[in-house]
Amino acid sequence: MKIQIGVMGSAGGILTKADLDLARRLGRRIGERDATIVTGACPGLPHAAVLGAHEAGGVSLGVSPALSREEHVKVYDSPLQPYTTMVFTGSGLMGRETHNIHSSDFVLFTGGRSGTLGEFSIAYDEGKLIGILTNSGGISNEFTRIAGLVQKDTGSVMITEDNPEKLVDRCLEEYLRSGMPSSVVFDRG
Repeated sequence: MKIQIGVMGSAGGILTKADLDLARRLGRRIGERDATIVTGACPGLPHAAVLGAHEAGGVSLGVSPALSREEHVKVYDSPLQPYTTMVFTGSGLMGRETHNIHSSDFVLFTGGRSGTLGEFSIAYDEGKLIGILTNSGGISNEFTRIAGLVQKDTGSVMITEDNPEKLVDRCLEEYLRSGMPSSVVFDRG
């Protein structure tokens, strides 16, 4: 089983070309490192990351808030392509967040709005390894400050980096160093 790396970020709002390019680079590096990218199967920054992963020959898992393909496209106005696999949770936008985090070995954040804040809160509270792509727009730049305000030791480790490739590499190194489950196969290439 490949390592599954969640990428959470803004699905909409003001997304600059620079923000989209950073997300795409993040995804491309995940694909290059032979990991599976996990997103909420939404447009915006997560979709840009999936496109980058597929450019590198990567595999993707979309965690949809919808009950079906039709609802995913028509109600949530979200893409089906180029996902390798899609899970239809039927749990709505907020309910889907828990599935995203639980399906990820660790989570990377880029940009973000209120939904991304919710995903961060779940990942932090559950002690996940968290990577934050700084200077990528949105709320992500505030996550270390928010964690400090919470004053709760969850065991979560946070890594910040403004270079997408370095963020993926540093988080993979930390994940491997911290003792990943032995059932995970990882190509160090």
